[in-house]
Amino acid sequence: MAVDHYENFPVASILLPRRLVPAVEAIYAFARGADDVADEGDATPPERLAALAAYEAALDDIVAGRAPANPVFARLAAAVAAHGLPLHPLRDLLSAFRQDVVTTRYPDYPALLDYCRRSADPVGRLMLALYGVGGGAELRDADAVCSALQLINFWQDVGIDIGKGRIYLPQEDLLRFGVSEADIAAHADTPAWRALMAFEVARARALMLSGAPLATRLPGRIGWELRLVIQGGLRILERIEAAGYDVYRRRPQLGKRDYLVMAWRALRM
Repeated sequence: MAVDHYENFPVASILLPRRLVPAVEAIYAFARGADDVADEGDATPPERLAALAAYEAALDDIVAGRAPANPVFARLAAAVAAHGLPLHPLRDLLSAFRQDVVTTRYPDYPALLDYCRRSADPVGRLMLALYGVGGGAELRDADAVCSALQLINFWQDVGIDIGKGRIYLPQEDLLRFGVSEADIAAHADTPAWRALMAFEVARARALMLSGAPLATRLPGRIGWELRLVIQGGLRILERIEAAGYDVYRRRPQLGKRDYLVMAWRALRM
C-alpha cells in the first residue's frame, strides 16, 4: 500500500480488481502530480498556485466534454467517463493542495479535520464510487477512516514536516501540553512531547475505530482492502507508541512482520 506521498492509496493492490486498475492509476496520477506541484521543488507560492490552476482547468475541460491534451488529464477523463466518477472530490483535493501552499499552521482540531476532509476523504469517496457504493453511512465511515489515516501520517512525519516549515499538530494542543515550535524544530523528546503525542495517537485511533465497521459491511475485495488499510493505520500508531513517541529518530515504518500481524487482525475483524 505504501507509495511515497499517497501512502494509503491502493494503486495496483493485489486486492484491486483488474478492471479498476486504470481508473485508480489515473486518479492517483492526477492527485500525486497536483500534490507534487504544491509540495515539491523550488517553485514560489504564486508559481505553485498557477500550476494548480491548470489542474482545476483540466477538470473544467472534462466537465465541458473537451478532450485534455495532457496524457494525465486524458486518462482521468477516460476514467470519469467509464465509471461516472464525481469530480467534486478531485476539486476538494486541489483545494487542500492550494491550502498547503499558503497555510503552515492549524489553530485547532476542527481546522485540521477540515483540511483532512479535503486532502484525504476524497480518496475514500472516489474508491467507493468505483465500487458503486455511496450510502450516507458508508461515506461517513469512509471519511473517518481516511481522516484518521491522514492524521496518522502527520504524526509519523512531524520531523519531516517541520523541515518544510509546516506543523500540523493543532496550535491549541501545543499550548495545552506545553510544547513549543522551537521544541519541535529541535526534535526535543521531552515528557511534554510524549504526553502530547499520546493524546494525538489516542485521538487518531478513536477516529479510525469509529469508521472501522465499514470494512465488515463492504463485500468482496473492497472490504478486504479496507480491512488491511485500517489495520495498517492502527499498526503505525502502535509503532509510534513502541518508539516512545520519538518519531524524530524512529519514524515508524511497517515491515514483513507487521504485514503478517495486519493480515491476521484483518481476518479477525
